[in-house]
Amino acid sequence: HPNVGKSVVFNRLTGSYATVSNYPGTTVDVTRGVGRLAGRTWQVIDTPGVRSLAPQSEDEVVTRDLLLREKPDVVIQVADAKNLRQSLMLTAALADLGLPMVLALNMSDEAASRGLRCDARRLSALLGVPVVETVATTGEGMDRLKEALPKAAPARGPRYAPEIESALASLPGPRFAALSRFCGEGADARAAELRRRFLRPPELLVHAGQEAWALDTLSQVQTRAPAGRPGWLQALDLWTMRGLPGYALVAATLLAMYYFVGVLAAGEGVDFMENTLFGAYVNPLAVRAVKAAIPFPFVQDMLVGEYGVITMALTYALAIVFPIVTAFFLFFGCLEDSGYLPRLSAMLDRAFRVVGLNGKAVIPLVLGLGCDTMATLGTRILETRKERILATLLLTLGIPCSAQLGVIMGILAKHGWREWGVWLAAVGGTTLAAGWAASKLLPGARAPFIMEIPPLRIPKLGNILLKIKMRLVWYLKEAVPLFILGTLALFLCDRIGVLQKVETLLAPVTTALLGLPKEAAWCFILGFLRRDYGAAGLFVLAEKGALDSRQIVVSLVAITLFMPCLAQFLVMVKERGARTATLISAFVFAAAFAVAGALNRLLEFTNLL
Repeated sequence: HPNVGKSVVFNRLTGSYATVSNYPGTTVDVTRGVGRLAGRTWQVIDTPGVRSLAPQSEDEVVTRDLLLREKPDVVIQVADAKNLRQSLMLTAALADLGLPMVLALNMSDEAASRGLRCDARRLSALLGVPVVETVATTGEGMDRLKEALPKAAPARGPRYAPEIESALASLPGPRFAALSRFCGEGADARAAELRRRFLRPPELLVHAGQEAWALDTLSQVQTRAPAGRPGWLQALDLWTMRGLPGYALVAATLLAMYYFVGVLAAGEGVDFMENTLFGAYVNPLAVRAVKAAIPFPFVQDMLVGEYGVITMALTYALAIVFPIVTAFFLFFGCLEDSGYLPRLSAMLDRAFRVVGLNGKAVIPLVLGLGCDTMATLGTRILETRKERILATLLLTLGIPCSAQLGVIMGILAKHGWREWGVWLAAVGGTTLAAGWAASKLLPGARAPFIMEIPPLRIPKLGNILLKIKMRLVWYLKEAVPLFILGTLALFLCDRIGVLQKVETLLAPVTTALLGLPKEAAWCFILGFLRRDYGAAGLFVLAEKGALDSRQIVVSLVAITLFMPCLAQFLVMVKERGARTATLISAFVFAAAFAVAGALNRLLEFTNLL
């Protein structure tokens, strides 16, 4: 199932050596790795989480097809020890496949904290497969899971009502194939004839049989101790989902993120990295070393000049953006591991109805605060095409990525509440208005909000640090080369005079419409290469005193609402199609400058800033 720690188990089996690719013919990602387990080398595949093998989504189709086509030597079903009934119903479907399997009862520590005890030996005897209790986040039970792989065997699943078993026996082919045809998927004439003999749809009878088998099995292996007095975590769990306290916690979470990322990291962290480390040591040493070692002025300027690879690209990427990204990934990792994100979805469901979405859309939109490119891929969890287009539009228009948001926080943290209020009102109002209008214009209905809420838990530091490590490596591999490439392009444009011509060409927009200095033009140009690069340029202009309070707010509104970065645009083309991606980008480009220009005129007229 989803949200049972499956990917943590995968990481424990393979380490950090994994590749992610689309399953052939789909847009669904499948992760593959290699692990040395039980004395031999295995290829390990992390399939998408599913609730059944009767597919209702593309993820479930991929998992089912992967099991049928690749015929793995061993299937490890990662089960939620707290919700064993649902897990056993999936076990019933896997038993019909006839593949050797091992059952891992994960999060057994959380089950024990709720008074749930499972007799793993008894369950193993009933199913005929190895059953191992695990706590993937701490590594408990993982050695026993690895040792159980050679003992994998096909599970003993449910026997359905005699008339159903008779019907299945009369259909040729393996049991799972017969069951699928009997339940209507790819049914031939013989299966359709058998279906007509039943008053109720056969798929409901099969589901009822699986559920009855799961309940009977559960009654033999699980006991529940008397519930003790709920601890502080259980009490907090209840408060996160209740009216006023729940919304207060949402506000407190956002405020904590602002102080941690915007004030501490973007203030103290960036100040140390930019002014102390790079300003006093790295850049002066680099300038002296380059000038001493390289006699060519052109190369010297390219490396340590105004638009130098070291003095600009690496300073932006490592001194300004890197501390902010690190802080955001740390905070976001805590939210992920604590189980708070689904609660955020539930609390904001009503608000999201305004823009034609439900609370499930909170997940990709919050992911967008990390990386809009990954979040665009995350819109796959939404049920309808309309919702996926709406979420993509909101991500592109009004959700800044972690690096961009951190830089924006760093700029605004040095000003008062008015600048914050105007920026939030302009960006939030534009995003809501665009989402509301699009929800009325696009055909289709909003899907109902149904989401499983996992228990609130204390984040594990080791898991969070592992996530931060993987995400920072991704940032360094993807972002830093683009920063260098963008700086080289900027340097060459400056040398051949193109930069000055571009600034003159964009003067009607940057100076006349937005009221910004002409130097701000290249921030928007590089913002398309990477959003955070453009925001970092505004950060430097603000620190130099080139922007007053009004110009800071107007420029930040424009760069926030600005077109997506190149990587996100390409993912939009892949996920939504070239026509939809182009239309969204054109709208966002026009809206960004129209709103920022109108805001500039309003602020000039009211003299608010």
